Amino acid sequence: SQIDNKVQTPLNRQLSRLGDLITWASYAIAALIIIGRLTLYFSHLPGPVEWLSAGTYILNTVMIAVTVIVVTVPEGLPMSVTLSLALSMKSMLANNNLVRKMHACETMGAATVICTDKTGTLTRNQMNVYKADFYGLGDAAPAENELGALIREGIAVNSTAFLDYADPEHIRALGNPTEGALLLWLHGLGVNYLDLRENARVLEQLTFSTERKYMATVAESPLLGKKVLYVKGAPEIVLGLCSTVLTPEGQIPAADMRPAIEKQLLAYQNQAMRTLGFAYRVLEDDAPVFEDGRIIRKDLVYLGIAAISDPVRDDVPQAVKDCMDAGIRIKIVTGDTPGTAREIGRQIGLWTEEDTPDRLMTGVEFEQTPDAELLDRVMDLKIMCRARPMDKERLVKLLQKKDQVVAVTGDGTNDAPALNAAQVGLSMGDGTTVAKEASAITILDNSFMSISRAVMWGRSLYRNIQRFIVFQMTINVAACLIVLIGAFLGTESPLTVTQMLWVNLIMDTFAALALASLPPDERVMRDPPRKTTDHIITRPMGRNILGVGILFVAFLFGLLQYFKHADITSLTQFSLSGYFRSYLDFSTPEHELTGYELSLFFTIFVLLQFWNMFNAKAFNTHRSAFARMGASIGGFGVVALLILAGQYLIVTFGGKMFNVVPLSWTDWGLIFAGTSLVLWFGELARAFTPDKSADRP
Repeated sequence: SQIDNKVQTPLNRQLSRLGDLITWASYAIAALIIIGRLTLYFSHLPGPVEWLSAGTYILNTVMIAVTVIVVTVPEGLPMSVTLSLALSMKSMLANNNLVRKMHACETMGAATVICTDKTGTLTRNQMNVYKADFYGLGDAAPAENELGALIREGIAVNSTAFLDYADPEHIRALGNPTEGALLLWLHGLGVNYLDLRENARVLEQLTFSTERKYMATVAESPLLGKKVLYVKGAPEIVLGLCSTVLTPEGQIPAADMRPAIEKQLLAYQNQAMRTLGFAYRVLEDDAPVFEDGRIIRKDLVYLGIAAISDPVRDDVPQAVKDCMDAGIRIKIVTGDTPGTAREIGRQIGLWTEEDTPDRLMTGVEFEQTPDAELLDRVMDLKIMCRARPMDKERLVKLLQKKDQVVAVTGDGTNDAPALNAAQVGLSMGDGTTVAKEASAITILDNSFMSISRAVMWGRSLYRNIQRFIVFQMTINVAACLIVLIGAFLGTESPLTVTQMLWVNLIMDTFAALALASLPPDERVMRDPPRKTTDHIITRPMGRNILGVGILFVAFLFGLLQYFKHADITSLTQFSLSGYFRSYLDFSTPEHELTGYELSLFFTIFVLLQFWNMFNAKAFNTHRSAFARMGASIGGFGVVALLILAGQYLIVTFGGKMFNVVPLSWTDWGLIFAGTSLVLWFGELARAFTPDKSADRP
């Protein structure tokens, strides 16, 4: 119930339920202790009740019950989770993941589907004009003639991008990368786009949008001395606005040229190139050109196309493979044509020869298909091309109806609804402020590799939380049963309140620091995504908690019995045979435990948990607890030393406050070596337990 409920992720809900369950269990055990002890006391009274003695006994019983509650209630669990999330946020930043919402660290590890953009995420976002084919010029570049000047003016004026000339050796495009590639192409021809743009007065402009898929500008052209409408955008959309195509032989009907243009476009798209179509119209009158944010004229002149290349990032194919091996489905959502999107999918290893055409849909087809039919196809869908922002949002919601945990990328203002709808929205570092505000994580380098690393961090974080639960619950079981057994045997708790506070400090603060700071393990990417219905305490965890906890109880109970029947002043007097003889020996008179014996018991109890912390570190890894110790020495190693140092200082200087007496170095050595068997038995168990994840890719 102490978990932050502002963001109710599956993990938060599970931890809240776990905390409530443990809390109520502790109350039930405390009530059982009080009822049981008082029943035994009053039922065995030989005579009238002596209320002074009875009051002392009742007070002692209540103190025992309170101790059980203090030991059992996992008040350190919320802190452990928050600390794990905070440390992960800091570490993920070094991997180009700026976490904006803390819960996203863990939720990313549960992702089952990633809907990713293409440009900049899968590709380098380093666009260059591969070839510009303006039909009226033939194979020549825009020359110093009227048509060439018109083309240059149209590219310069009908654009919102700029060039950064700060470094003459490396001129950078600012703004839309596609428009920037066209300006760089002009620069390569020796044309200063700024002179053309400043000399032409813009009268009206429609900036590019993913819905209409074109940009249009009406400008007063100093070249023609008239108003000219310039249009660029998706070739098939722009061609639909044209009645003619300009060729060296003059203007011919667009319908006659359409087959040849479509064949040319398909050839470029099959090479994973982005294509742009260009058109213009000289406006002889003042008739309106735009209405409701669209061009209403259908008599434009088609000038030609430009093929723009944007190569796939070198690290993306491996990152995509890692995610698919981890059981995560990848879906490309792009505004590009089917041919371009399919070729990019092939280059990154997503689209294979076995894939059927029904695994690719266009935005128009997606919009026209009812939800009932899409729900049957959405899991197998790999590519959505010519997609619009509302298509992406609808895709996310359909996947969520299939009980999928969806992560989605976006960089534009129109992507905000999809980013909000997804469990994890991933904005791009160069995206709009609106997209970043709607997202949970910002990918600073825009790379899919960083998304893959975020998944690994999220899964490792979940593992670290599970390790902390294993460690804490084992102590809870051991301490609670020790107190419970002692209560019904009529003895006081062998651990005082102040000692229990130190044990709680180890459990809650130090263990949280140690286990939350463990570095991520790339091997978690071999496992399938966990289900949202999976409980955080798995069966192996439950067996470990109960098994180790009961073993600790058996050992510690025997130790108490031994100390009561054998008066020792040094651990060198300890007899293993005497330990087993005294385990069930109730005939020999008992004596009250001395301060030395209580100090031994307290120290042994703490060091058992100390060594078990190493086992918790290695839990479910099938590796040695000392594996990758170098990577975790700054966190786990320092905390381990703090626990040892703290225990030594408390026992040596705690005195009456902690009800302890100093121990000799011999005692410390024997305790340290004897309790370390917990770790060595754990190492043997891990050595002979097969690692099933090694059989997966």
